[in-house]
Amino acid sequence: MTDQAWPWPAGAATGIGSLPGTDIAEAQRIVLGELPDLPHLPELPARGPGAELIGRTAGLLVELPVELYAGRWRIAQRPGRELRRARDLMERDLDQLAEQADEYAGPVKLQAGGPFTLAAALELPIGGRMLRDPGAVRDLTGSLTEGLREHVAAVARRLPRASVLLQLDEPSLPAVLAGRVRTESGLGTYPAAEPEVVAGLLRSLIEAVGVPTVVHCCAPEVPVELIRSTGAVGLALDLSLVTDLDPLGEAIDAGLGLLAGAAPTRPPSTGRAPTSAEVADRVRTLWDRLGFPRARLAEQVVVTPACGLAGAPAEYARAVLKACHDAGRRLAED
Repeated sequence: MTDQAWPWPAGAATGIGSLPGTDIAEAQRIVLGELPDLPHLPELPARGPGAELIGRTAGLLVELPVELYAGRWRIAQRPGRELRRARDLMERDLDQLAEQADEYAGPVKLQAGGPFTLAAALELPIGGRMLRDPGAVRDLTGSLTEGLREHVAAVARRLPRASVLLQLDEPSLPAVLAGRVRTESGLGTYPAAEPEVVAGLLRSLIEAVGVPTVVHCCAPEVPVELIRSTGAVGLALDLSLVTDLDPLGEAIDAGLGLLAGAAPTRPPSTGRAPTSAEVADRVRTLWDRLGFPRARLAEQVVVTPACGLAGAPAEYARAVLKACHDAGRRLAED
């Protein structure tokens, strides 16, 4: 591996995105307090439509309005109430971030759904998911690219001393590549997407947005090599779902950063959150199995929960973020 500067400090920890509750001011206080080296813009799906992954990201699209129909997001003829609500929530969140972090001078992470997870969820006006139409997927990627450029710029204006790290959430990517996304009837599936097309569209988006980008996939069978080929600086995944170490090891050896999901998102039967020592040990164990020197670990790896924490009790979520932060510090001291 060649020497490189990572867009996060050694021993960093961060959240994947979502947190429980509906109070954005409190959520941002928790994130800034528990994750001071790499805070993220929290997402609060409990606020309802427009605050969850698909609606929140759809609110960023440029010249591609959406609406809720029968509980599902679809492309619309013109902006409506649901889209305005999604955009208002995001604007409120960014204003709150600026108020609480106005002097912050480190990296800050933003999250948005990736184009293929969006294409697998958003419906066309005539019915069916956007995934059925390759031209629609290209248009969607272009619209999302412009929206993310504007989103990054809006954060940079509010936090002029900070640097932005973008996270693309692609939980549906393995299903898109394997042809497992079901049609609306549930009786069929959409054709598998060509890996070269997927990689090319993701690469074009990452290059055009112009900030370091990590791709997050909390599903089994993460396409590690494809993600590495897009120019992403890192990959975020759930360590408990890693079964094939070879692709991950090759990607890390080639210089891909790892956001290691090492803390469970739901409390175990005991209700006890993992300790920082337990979280650090999970990361060390994987690193040692991959055969890399410990000296590289704290620089190349960021400690995170396994996925979003929206479904966790509030106290557990906060304890997990603290455990991840303290685990990152332990790893930096090794």
